[in-house]
Amino acid sequence: MAIRTDKQIQSRSFIALLIIFGGIILLLAAMILSIIYGAADIDLPTIWQSLTQFDPSLTAHQIIRNLRIPRGLAAALVGASLAVSGAIMQGMTRNALASPSIMGVTAGASFMIAVAMAVSSQVTTISLAIWAFAGAGLGAGIVFGVGTISKSGLTPVKLALAGTAVTSMLSALSSGIAIHFNIAKDMSFWYAGGVASVQWVHVKLLAPIVIIGLILALLLSKSITVLNLGEDVARGLGQRTVLTKTVATIVVLLLTGAAVSVAGTVGFIGLVIPHITRFLVGVKYQWIIPAAAVLGALLLVLADTASRMVNPPFETPVGTMTALVGVPFFLYLARREGRGM
Repeated sequence: MAIRTDKQIQSRSFIALLIIFGGIILLLAAMILSIIYGAADIDLPTIWQSLTQFDPSLTAHQIIRNLRIPRGLAAALVGASLAVSGAIMQGMTRNALASPSIMGVTAGASFMIAVAMAVSSQVTTISLAIWAFAGAGLGAGIVFGVGTISKSGLTPVKLALAGTAVTSMLSALSSGIAIHFNIAKDMSFWYAGGVASVQWVHVKLLAPIVIIGLILALLLSKSITVLNLGEDVARGLGQRTVLTKTVATIVVLLLTGAAVSVAGTVGFIGLVIPHITRFLVGVKYQWIIPAAAVLGALLLVLADTASRMVNPPFETPVGTMTALVGVPFFLYLARREGRGM
């Protein structure tokens, strides 16, 4: 057993570095594709010219600078945020089914955004982010509160079921608020999820929050690796588990709240990417977190680009594209973990 445990803890450093740096190169290529393809296709020379010799009188340059570049950057930042949030939640709870979309975090953020829009007709980008942070905390708090009521303990599937129930409740409340206050059209964007309407102001809000969140996540990575071995083991090694969980929860709320305030409810990235990352780089969170950030960013940029190519010139919601990958994966995990109910 000791040999097996050692193998699980060992970091596949070379593979992790290859995935991180290779993923960054693929991410840059994917962002170039996201700039090229859309309602109006743009060639590479025009892209280069818009970056080096910007001409505001040219429509193509305006599209590249003010629409496609911020859209690609936002997709990368949102994808990285959701993937890292999912990795932290799975490591912190030792629950293979944990993710922001399943644990009620994104639904809570969307619910509070609906409340904000109902309360005030003129909501700023910053205030939306604050409401989203509060909603993310509300959703997560309700899910874990409901889950702990169970007499037989908080199993992964029971936590997922609690998350699904709370998500459904908060989504229904959001729909009710949207209909009653006549903001359904405004809320439809948050339900579908996407970065189609992102502008530079959103990127400027999102980028510092995501960077701070990712730095905190990297600083926590060693503690999460130890915590993932079990709370008793972590305490035995001298870790302050309550402090680690508190800071990790704050990081998850920061990253998820910022992502939802900009892109709405984009599901399943926080579920799928951490599992793929662990399979590739091992169980050491010093590698899982940066690799998950790169792969999450890559997945959402590709999904956003694909959403424009499925039914041109119309756009398919990017949440639909991620769900096509995420739903089968979730069902597979639920079936595998269902033995522990």
